[in-house]
Amino acid sequence: MRPRDLHALPKAHLHLHFTGSMRHGTLLELAERDGIALPDSLVSEWPPQLSAADEKGWFRFQRLYDVARSVLRTEDDVRRLVLEAAEDDVRDGGRWLEIQVDPSGYGARFGGITAFTDLVLDAVRVASERTGLGMAVVIAANRTRHPLDARTLARLAAQYVDRGVVGFGLSNDERRGRTADFEAAFEIAGRAGLLLVPHGGELRGPDHVRTCLDRLHAGRLGHGVRSTEDPDLLARIVDSGVALEVCPVSNVALGVYSDLTSVPLPTLLEAGATVVLGADDPLLFGSRLAGQYATMRAAHELSDETMAELARMSLRASRAPDALRDAALADVDAWLAAPAG
Repeated sequence: MRPRDLHALPKAHLHLHFTGSMRHGTLLELAERDGIALPDSLVSEWPPQLSAADEKGWFRFQRLYDVARSVLRTEDDVRRLVLEAAEDDVRDGGRWLEIQVDPSGYGARFGGITAFTDLVLDAVRVASERTGLGMAVVIAANRTRHPLDARTLARLAAQYVDRGVVGFGLSNDERRGRTADFEAAFEIAGRAGLLLVPHGGELRGPDHVRTCLDRLHAGRLGHGVRSTEDPDLLARIVDSGVALEVCPVSNVALGVYSDLTSVPLPTLLEAGATVVLGADDPLLFGSRLAGQYATMRAAHELSDETMAELARMSLRASRAPDALRDAALADVDAWLAAPAG
């Protein structure tokens, strides 16, 4: 009997970066339009062979990301990216998307961080109306920049509570900077009622996860997969209900694990952790949302019941409106109740 179609499984997508969501074909088209030379790893050798096992490896990854961001030149480019990300998620069974963006990476070209945030939120509104996908934004600070910049972004995010921004994050190479230095920014975002979603526990281990919990008061954790290395920490995560945004394909691509069978998803599930599968940066890793579910099902021989529970956890961990969440959860049950094959 064939397993059920994972593209038809309703789910939420909670770990998707803005530029990293771009379609490869869109990257090539926009680069050609403006005469931007792309490296072979983004053209003929795509998806690129990546590793972030050392700082040099992360630099190569970040350089590719910066090159991709440079093709976004006009407001229409931004709107196209958001619409296509929504279309891709709908195709993969998405019902809700929280797309993460650092406005400081785009403000210089689009009239400042406030103007760019306004543009993104309007693009999200239009894309949601056109596709039927529920959407929201997570504003993320860059840990390689000064913590004062993060405070500026936290204040910006706070201004958009109830206007489409639902969370505040901290991204980039978690081995750089001091996470505790960003505590004040997260306090600003927390007081505004935003969900706190820093990256941690992918390139660094359990000690950094603890810092994210203790100093940044994470409500969800970007990645967090290496919490399996410390049973006491994992038990704490389970007891506190902090969801882990696990991105299997990027874990392997960046050298965190040697192959997909080594991604410790079964350990997390057996411990009772809330796990949310995400695509991270499909442009650089070559796999979108449904692909994360498919790779984990194949690598760990997971049942349709387990896949349905992963989808339920993604919806429950989201900031989706209650009506949307309840309807999607009911459709997950219907997906599982339908005959397989």
